[in-house]
Amino acid sequence: MRLTAVQGDITVQDVDAVVNAANRAMRGGGGVDGAIHRAGGPEILADSKRRFPHGLATGQAGWTTAGAMAAQWVIHVVGPNFTAGERDRSLLTSCYSNALAVADELGARTIAFPLVSAGIYGWPKDDAVAAAVETLSSTATQVEEARIVAFDAATYELVSAAL
Repeated sequence: MRLTAVQGDITVQDVDAVVNAANRAMRGGGGVDGAIHRAGGPEILADSKRRFPHGLATGQAGWTTAGAMAAQWVIHVVGPNFTAGERDRSLLTSCYSNALAVADELGARTIAFPLVSAGIYGWPKDDAVAAAVETLSSTATQVEEARIVAFDAATYELVSAAL
């Protein structure tokens, strides 16, 4: 799999699947989650409610339509909330490996990831980058290209340096 860094808006990536850093309720929120719900439209929320009436557990992944976005699917992952005391790194790395497993089930060949848990959930950025790069580089998958999409230049530089 080719692993690349991109600076920009994850909602406009021309990929088969976009990964959403969702909360456990899977009903939209702030940050990446809010941006994806705004870009994809109400179909994402409707599909989330239908497919995940009780949400998802931390570390798990599931998919919905991508609505109006260029991508076909949104793969939702629930990262650990470091600020709230969820500091088990295996929960963070499982977000990446479980998202790839869902991508394989869907037949997705290209996928765009945010840096899970590194925003409002407060995971230290250096370790969030390391967890993403290590997990994506070492997980067996049929995905041909995975992009880590950084919203800002400083994060892009961290991800690029790790690759």
